[in-house]
Amino acid sequence: MTTSQRLSQAEFRRVSTKAQARVRVCVRLRPCVGTGQGQNAPCVRGVDSHSLEILNWRNEMETMKYRFDAFYGEKATQNDIYMGSVQPVLRHLLEGQNASILAYGPTGAGKTHTMLGSPDQPGVIPRALRDLLQMTRNASGDEWKYSISMSYLEIYQEKVLDLLEPSLHDLPIREDRNHHILVPGLTQKEITSFSDFESFFLPASANRTVASTQLNQRSSRSHTVLMVWVSQTQGWPPYARRAAKLCLIDLAGSEDNRRTGNKGLRLKESGAINTSLFVLSKVVDALNQGLPRVPYRDSKLTRLLQDSLGGTAHSVIITNIAPEKRYYFDTLTSLNFAAKSKQVVNKPFTQETLPDMVCPFSPSAAAKRPSADSRDAELEAKRPCLEEDHQTQLEEKPLSSLIPLENLEPAVAQRLLRLEALEKEHARAGSHGLPLLNTPRKARQRLVKQLEETQQKLKALQERQQEMEATAAQNEKPGPAPRLPAKPRKKAVVLPFQKVQTPEKTQEEDTVTIIQQRKRGRKRKTSVSSCENEAPTEWEMALRPDLLARAKENILALLNTGSEKDLMALHRIGKKKALLIVAWRDLHGSFKKVEDFEKIEGISAKQAASFIKANILSCLGNLQPLD
Repeated sequence: MTTSQRLSQAEFRRVSTKAQARVRVCVRLRPCVGTGQGQNAPCVRGVDSHSLEILNWRNEMETMKYRFDAFYGEKATQNDIYMGSVQPVLRHLLEGQNASILAYGPTGAGKTHTMLGSPDQPGVIPRALRDLLQMTRNASGDEWKYSISMSYLEIYQEKVLDLLEPSLHDLPIREDRNHHILVPGLTQKEITSFSDFESFFLPASANRTVASTQLNQRSSRSHTVLMVWVSQTQGWPPYARRAAKLCLIDLAGSEDNRRTGNKGLRLKESGAINTSLFVLSKVVDALNQGLPRVPYRDSKLTRLLQDSLGGTAHSVIITNIAPEKRYYFDTLTSLNFAAKSKQVVNKPFTQETLPDMVCPFSPSAAAKRPSADSRDAELEAKRPCLEEDHQTQLEEKPLSSLIPLENLEPAVAQRLLRLEALEKEHARAGSHGLPLLNTPRKARQRLVKQLEETQQKLKALQERQQEMEATAAQNEKPGPAPRLPAKPRKKAVVLPFQKVQTPEKTQEEDTVTIIQQRKRGRKRKTSVSSCENEAPTEWEMALRPDLLARAKENILALLNTGSEKDLMALHRIGKKKALLIVAWRDLHGSFKKVEDFEKIEGISAKQAASFIKANILSCLGNLQPLD
């Protein structure tokens, strides 16, 4: 195997950083909204550029102090936050290392404003993309060439949705063999300028799910993640490649449904948001405590942020808080989360991949070319070793003569010369055995291991065969082999039929119900009935129409006139539903029909039908025989 053939082996390596990177946490306090009196009075104030203090809810005469990597007060601008906490992280992307920026906080605290901003005051995302494009243009040259691409997704009710292609729904999250988190099927757009970025990002942002609540006119109902990939390719051998990922995450805010007034779909969205943020807090606790299992897979959000928390990225968390007293407990919870997040330690590394490098003059490249005489060459390969030795005597030009060394880096040139010297020394040795030196280390170890396992298996099989032959020789005797006695068959016992006495129905009970054929439902397998008069399984029992109407009238009268205690006597009605019925009756008047029961808030149509079916027989009253 020549030097060019050894370089054709793709190499994957990780270059670790000198020190571990702790998650950096900064806090931004938005300006106070309102008169500043009562519940709108401030409860948080900054101490310096790193510290703040908040009132102690147990004793308002005391305060609790927090210290972070940076604190931005009410007068801080978008540029202050970006230059102080975000821009220093971008340089790691040019080194082939990942980075993540997260905006965390309660609803209405200004997370989306911090990440997106406005045309007059752009946020973190447009500033980061503008600077990243400029940095790659400045760094591009003969040594490295850069390319940038982007993807944009949202996590809505535990579903990963592509914002660049809204037709795609519920994309899966996977992990490759190098432990990288991927989203198969996610749209990826290449960008070369900031105008390209705006042409993709602005329409995609309009696809994000937002709604109005009592605390926020445009409340985000999903988590959004903007992923930007920075690819680097070396301009000369060994043509190394580097890939870095920048994640810009705008988390949806935690919500207190007692203050937001969420109902129906808004309530379901709020539950999904709070659940994912709770799992995020559990992940941070598990990392700080060093637990063996970190619950990344308990939520789509934490699964996607596996690189950002405890992973391989340089991470920055921007915690947004509100100063008013009515947001006190939301602010306190956010500060506690930020305080424990700054203890998380990540392990960034630079990932490099050496692609296939096959010299056009090497035998491996010639073997890949189609040849008309390939069949003849295959036959010639089976000739005696004398012809093979004659073919191997052909000399190849060294790789250093094909590539001018003056155009290479000194380290690369020295490596090529050492490889050529090793090849010449190996050729002078004249070893005709297995060329293990030309085999990669991992492949060589794998071959040796397979060889040892095969030898052990062969040895075990030989010993087993010898034992079986010895046993057969000892047991071999002349004459016919004795026949084993046949096992007695089990006899079937037939018992006589027994008549089963069933209670006879009275005429009154027989006239109450009618047997009718089912109209809906899945088909079921019919079994043989043991009684002649038993109704088939595809038939069901139903009341006479006059009795059904009488029972509904009795239920309706009880709903309109019954007290709380009388209503609780009905089936499927507890104290809570009884109070709801009385309140609805006081507000809207009497029920016009029994089916109006489903109009009560909190009672579905399925629950109403179940309630009517459960109380029909008990509300029939006195029965009258048929004429």
